[in-house]
Amino acid sequence: MIRRHLLRLLLALALAAAGQAHAVDAAQRQAWRDQAQAFEHGEGVKRDTEAAIGLYCQAALAGDATSAYNLGWIYANGRGVARNDGYAAHWFARAALLGDTKAEAMFNRLATQADKPECVQLAERSDLQKANEARQAAEVTELATRYQTLVDTPEEQRIMKIVHKLAPQFGIQPGLAFAVIRAESNFNVNALSDKNAQGLMQLIPETAARFRVRKPFDAEQNIRGGLSYLQWLLAYFRGDVPLVLAAYNAGEGTVDRYRGVPPYPETQGYIKRIQQVFALQHHPFDARITSPSPALPLRLP
Repeated sequence: MIRRHLLRLLLALALAAAGQAHAVDAAQRQAWRDQAQAFEHGEGVKRDTEAAIGLYCQAALAGDATSAYNLGWIYANGRGVARNDGYAAHWFARAALLGDTKAEAMFNRLATQADKPECVQLAERSDLQKANEARQAAEVTELATRYQTLVDTPEEQRIMKIVHKLAPQFGIQPGLAFAVIRAESNFNVNALSDKNAQGLMQLIPETAARFRVRKPFDAEQNIRGGLSYLQWLLAYFRGDVPLVLAAYNAGEGTVDRYRGVPPYPETQGYIKRIQQVFALQHHPFDARITSPSPALPLRLP
């Protein structure tokens, strides 16, 4: 009874670790097993136990009971490898839970604690890394698309259609453009500041000329110019979003001079407002656009 309980416990853990089982069809499992058997017995190829174990492991982790049983047999009898009853117990237990009727008897006959084979540990680490990467990607996506719930009015929708059309051309996340437009002009195409910053993205005449914007109150031209400037700033500050925003507000020269975000309440408040909408701290950039800021080595490790 105790052995049966241990068997079920081990197999529950084993199957939980076999993350790719649902993603591999029976034909692929069979192909791996056939290749493994050829290497194990030297059928048409040079005998190679290590290659056989690798292929059996792939098939077993994908849910092939026969491959798991064969691995148990290899380790229980030391066929081409050093005998390892712990590994054998693991594979016989897995094979039993996968439906092999002979495997439970072999597991009980060993009467030893199961050890997790190296290929299983490697697969688990790979699955964990993939899960972490997927979680991180989901978090980035959530942060980058949070703005979508804030696009309310018909005018905002019209402007964002332009952003979605142009932003990919400059490698800019639409959420960043949305947050900048919202902070700069609140989607007022005709916005004009007391410093003569103009249009949706509040381009001063020097910046408009720098990025070839001739009609700053034309929505598409203004957005194109603002995106061009963001693209340049992202390259200059190597994707550091707070520095990019500080420079958009106060100028890149000011950020260079202070070796970071300047101590201006207006600029610091500007960054905070934008990052409440677009919270990513790093944004992809094209390093070919321009050389990096000389302030970066003092700010970044």
